[in-house]
Amino acid sequence: MKIRLAAPLQGDSVVDGFGVRTVIWTQGCSHNCPFCQNPQTHSFTDGEEYDVEEICAELDALENQNGITLSGGDPLYQIEPVVEIAKHAKEIGLNVWCYTGFTYEEVLEMGKKNPKYLELLNYLDVLVDGLFVNELKDLDLLFRGSSNQRLIDVPKTLKSKKVVVIPESDGIYEGYQNKKEKLYI
Repeated sequence: MKIRLAAPLQGDSVVDGFGVRTVIWTQGCSHNCPFCQNPQTHSFTDGEEYDVEEICAELDALENQNGITLSGGDPLYQIEPVVEIAKHAKEIGLNVWCYTGFTYEEVLEMGKKNPKYLELLNYLDVLVDGLFVNELKDLDLLFRGSSNQRLIDVPKTLKSKKVVVIPESDGIYEGYQNKKEKLYI
């Protein structure tokens, strides 16, 4: 199975989620949010194709990374390979974040037609959802660009069947030191 990426995997990111992360920049997005931070990822034909097995092997070789972040573009436009990568990351003890322009509620609706969207939720620790809206841009927000976007604790959301937003507070990742530990205490 192939996935189209905007760039090779980027390790050691500290701005794309809690801890030290490897970012997987997917290629392709039709949201076209004005003032998007990554407009070069919008085309569905740019970037390069990679084998999912190759990406998983790179994840196996990671050192000193707490997790992966699926970003782009919008990873949900390549749902099948993204599910395989997220599943593998969880199997090897990494936590998984995903950025999407779709809302959590839209993902649930999309899952009615294609269950892969619902399957993906089972492998995510955090979903950062919603379009970037420049009029709502706020540089003080944690790991997101505009105030309409949410940091969703996916396991708690799935368990409670209502959206659980991660609170912005000091110490949210206190004790979060290696890839085997939980997202926060």
